Amino acid sequence: MATSAGIIVGNDSVLLNERLNKQLLSLVKSVTDKPIKYAVNTSFHGDHSYGNYYLPESVSIIQHANTKAYVDSHFTQDTQLMIQNFGEGRGIEEVKPSTGDMLIPEQGELMVDLGGRQVLIKDFGFAQTGGDLFVWLEKSKVMWTGNAMVSEKPGLPWLLDGHLVATLETLQGVYDFLPQSASVIPGHSYPVNKTDLKWNIDYLASVKQKVGHAIEQGLTLKQTITQVPMNEFRGYALFDWVHPGLNIPSAYNDLAK
Repeated sequence: MATSAGIIVGNDSVLLNERLNKQLLSLVKSVTDKPIKYAVNTSFHGDHSYGNYYLPESVSIIQHANTKAYVDSHFTQDTQLMIQNFGEGRGIEEVKPSTGDMLIPEQGELMVDLGGRQVLIKDFGFAQTGGDLFVWLEKSKVMWTGNAMVSEKPGLPWLLDGHLVATLETLQGVYDFLPQSASVIPGHSYPVNKTDLKWNIDYLASVKQKVGHAIEQGLTLKQTITQVPMNEFRGYALFDWVHPGLNIPSAYNDLAK
């Protein structure tokens, strides 16, 4: 699915959580005439932040401080990678870097008041990037995770930047924070429940245990990939890329340290 988006409407104003620009603005106008006051980027990834430059200057962009630092230093490199992966002529060439007006530091959080509706924007720790933000609407018990949770079960987390141990700790912290009745909106899927997040945690915990055992046995990375197929977590369309090609190498390098 395309990047998941969300709007949170208060008595006074509106907060955007990600965006597919025209569709999302049309959705806002269909439910409220209140002004859009904030937009949240849950990470630096282009499908979660490139749309910033469409926003009116009156909208405050909320980002993690590490996300702003990454965009400031890697924007050209990042857009070239996106064009390489998704092709030319899809609008990426026109994107202008537009970063946060309101920055959240590591382990920090921000409470936004939309008028009768409080929204918590929080860094729970390293998840898929060093600048992940989670958006929590207490009143409705809804959390947007960004790509920390990519999709519903049997989808798997992507250890794009490594850090198996930190990611596992972060997702466990999010799980412990959420009430049992919470709805969870992944970065690329429809709303699910808390048990889908547990699937991600169980997968990473199993990866940690099995890859750690392989390292203790003195196995190479190539041998470990063969030794740790983890077919019990199959079902994801991208399993044969994400698990052996991305997550096992990331886990091996993290644990070998």
